[in-house]
Amino acid sequence: MILITGGAGFIGGNFVHHWFERCARLSLPEEPVVVFDKLTYAGNPHTIGEHLQAGRATLVQADIADREAVRQALATHRPRAILHFAAESHVDRSIHGPGEFIHTNMVGTFSLLEEARAYWNSLEGADKEGFRFLHVSTDEVYGSLSDTDPAFSETTPYAPNSPYSASKAGSDHLVRAYHHTYGFPTLTTNCSNNYGPYHFPEKLIPLMILNALDGKPLPVYGDGLNIRDWLYVRDHCEAICQVLEKGRLGETYNVGGINEIKNIDVVTTICRKLDALRPRADGQPYESLITYVKDRPGHDRRYAIDPTKIQSEIGWKPAETFESGINKTVQWFLDHTDWIDTVRSGAYRDWLDQNYAERA
Repeated sequence: MILITGGAGFIGGNFVHHWFERCARLSLPEEPVVVFDKLTYAGNPHTIGEHLQAGRATLVQADIADREAVRQALATHRPRAILHFAAESHVDRSIHGPGEFIHTNMVGTFSLLEEARAYWNSLEGADKEGFRFLHVSTDEVYGSLSDTDPAFSETTPYAPNSPYSASKAGSDHLVRAYHHTYGFPTLTTNCSNNYGPYHFPEKLIPLMILNALDGKPLPVYGDGLNIRDWLYVRDHCEAICQVLEKGRLGETYNVGGINEIKNIDVVTTICRKLDALRPRADGQPYESLITYVKDRPGHDRRYAIDPTKIQSEIGWKPAETFESGINKTVQWFLDHTDWIDTVRSGAYRDWLDQNYAERA
């Protein structure tokens, strides 16, 4: 049994799917999972519904900052590992309301660490020796790169520039401290920008796909030349599986897609894919919907990951190029309007109006 915090969110939900598909592919025993998720706006049980219905996954709806709920889940399910995905993760939301980010990413991680450490200390023998706490983090903790700076490595100094990245940096430091102070068996991964199925539609790629299909403007911040390293989410999930199996305790592993692309190029690529797959009724190209809007405060210019360590120590490398990954992603959103409808609530629409109206 493994326990996955945030397992009904984007990356966590994809991990649940990948976990069982991987078990089948590698002829491994089908190890069940407990999904511990608060089910905020970005958590959706429909994402993992087939596994919940089949009994392979169990859902515990609770906040990671609720120590009693965490304690009870650990005592009931006795996991051999905790995979910590749960986080508030949208930079724009952190600018509008940083308090939730501090609560979830820092206080929540602290609470989870305290209860997980107590649980680990209650274990004996092989159970204690084999237990792992894997913390999933972001490349944004390292700050911003210029066009000529080398890519982020595991030794790059932290320099977070948003309330979101600062809160994730704080959680990373807590995890590191619990290993070095208490000997708690931690692993940390810092990933680049993920994309793929089940991506909540406030983020760049799903927002562009869905706005385009609705004939709405495609808002691009600033000059559109900000660069991100794009990682297909299932490649990320496989990296986490391999770090869980092979990673050295207390170590950090940077996970990148080796796909540095300007934001405007991501948007135009999506437009061209949709032109081919779902042409507009008026015959106009989707690129005509692109609208440049006021940049976000403190917008980091470039992120890039150096994945040398995970490649050399673990043997992982991404299977998808951006071309193959974006093809799968666009097609998935075209094919899954039922899932999209479950997450595009009134609260979500209100948020988009709030965030983008002020940038017009």
